[in-house]
Amino acid sequence: PNTPTLVTMSETDKPAEDLSNPEVVSKYKKAAEIANEAIKKVIAFCKEGVKVVDACQVGDDYINEQCGKIYNKVKPKVEKGIGFPTCVSVNHIVGHFSPLREDESKFKDGDLVKVDLGVHIDGYVAVAAHTFMIGEKPATGRKADVLMAAHVAAECAIRLLKAGGKNGPMTDMFTKVADDFGVNAVQGVLSHQLERNIIDGEKVIASKFDPESPESKMEFEFDQNEAYAIDIVMSSGDGKPKEFEQRMTVFKRDMECTYQLKMKASRAVFSDIKERFSSFPFTMRAMDEKKGKFGIRECLTHGLVRGYPVLQEKDGEVVAHIKFTALLLASGTVKISGLDVDLSKIQCEKEVKSKDVKDILATSIAKRKKKKRNKKKKKKKDAENKAEAEKKDEAKEEA
Repeated sequence: PNTPTLVTMSETDKPAEDLSNPEVVSKYKKAAEIANEAIKKVIAFCKEGVKVVDACQVGDDYINEQCGKIYNKVKPKVEKGIGFPTCVSVNHIVGHFSPLREDESKFKDGDLVKVDLGVHIDGYVAVAAHTFMIGEKPATGRKADVLMAAHVAAECAIRLLKAGGKNGPMTDMFTKVADDFGVNAVQGVLSHQLERNIIDGEKVIASKFDPESPESKMEFEFDQNEAYAIDIVMSSGDGKPKEFEQRMTVFKRDMECTYQLKMKASRAVFSDIKERFSSFPFTMRAMDEKKGKFGIRECLTHGLVRGYPVLQEKDGEVVAHIKFTALLLASGTVKISGLDVDLSKIQCEKEVKSKDVKDILATSIAKRKKKKRNKKKKKKKDAENKAEAEKKDEAKEEA
């Protein structure tokens, strides 16, 4: 006899988890708004003599505070908070620097500072990174070169990111821009598709072609209703950073991995991770640091979490980082997170020479033309509504 099949809610009955659902778009945009404001708060806080760890805490505190004010009356409960902990990396440090409270690193005048963070609402994450100088002086020399290269690459990337476009031309563009400014795109930096509860989706754009990397061999098209985090890191060095001896402090749970932890301290830490951070990266500062340091080791050894190593170029080199989140909507591509670069604070002697890059910059960001007819309809509707309101007012006066 045939085994009866269990009838479950069909896929078509579930609300879509991509950008075809306006509620999803709204959550991405709200997360991006908080991310942008968080970066502004961190930038305003960063001054000569201020501790780096305090700047990281300003970002994380702002995200938690703002997320605590929204989606509180919705059922089922909406998870929200830090999508990527605030990292503040200075000069030759490439990224993932989010030190523990005991760290004494301080900003100096003229430091080139990179702020990197993310916010999620209901698992929909917006990430952003921005680079700026400490002090009033403009960026010159190599600092200006890496900043302008990152800026130009970001301007090109948003123009190439459209439905039907491919990842290969974007990787090629990063290299051409880097060559024009005499810098290097950092190897191993990847831009990812974003999905619900996934900060590093399967569709990946390499920042530099590397024959040994599987990501460099991947070919795909961008599709409508996809979200992407575009990650651009330019270095005055060789673009092949080494792991910093500084202890890793940023981790992320591997949702695929299971293991029965032996130590009580490790089990307590992993339980905390599952409950508070879900699938998103977190900093050790967000937990009891002493217990966390001890308990995270076994989790890391057996693959339950993976770390984000602090990477650095050679001392004396400088690195710029720009990251933005973009949505490929039916109406066109929209950049929702990432601050604009203040070009008045950059004095760069180099410029774009590549014809291919110039051609990309001459194009507009993908937008679908709206029919003019709709505007006429809207004007007519507005006029009708106005006339209706006036009639009601007259009726009230007569009464």
